[in-house]
Amino acid sequence: MMLSLLRTSSAHPDFIALVKLLDADLATRDGADHSFYAQFNKIDQLQTVIVAYNDKEAIGCGAFKPFEADKVEIKRMYVKEEARNKKVASQVLSALELWAKELGYFTYILETGIRQPEAIALYHKMGYHIIPNYAQYADVSTSVCFQKENTPI
Repeated sequence: MMLSLLRTSSAHPDFIALVKLLDADLATRDGADHSFYAQFNKIDQLQTVIVAYNDKEAIGCGAFKPFEADKVEIKRMYVKEEARNKKVASQVLSALELWAKELGYFTYILETGIRQPEAIALYHKMGYHIIPNYAQYADVSTSVCFQKENTPI
């Protein structure tokens, strides 16, 4: 696999196409809870997006958005099924962390669902630790929230 990563925004057509696949996957996994989560996953304001390519095919993505002064929220992590278990997600996540760090953000938070064991395993492997559910996820029993600290450059 020849992986390349593109820094872009949520207006990129490959990102939009990958998010449609992500949302379809989440609708299946989340069932009745999907509409609750969907309201927090709008992509129109995301200015920091990474799309992963194998040759010229878009196979994965992720994004972040400012959350607090020194903190970003990782959003819209996805890898196409046929590209999974090839370290694509970990490379996308590492690239997002580096980009955030370059912009002066040193704390990364995210939310995933209990029905996404692959995501939970990835975040543990990448050094994230479970934190109390934050903001709109505070009382949501199907959410798992994570955080990772980084050191300033």
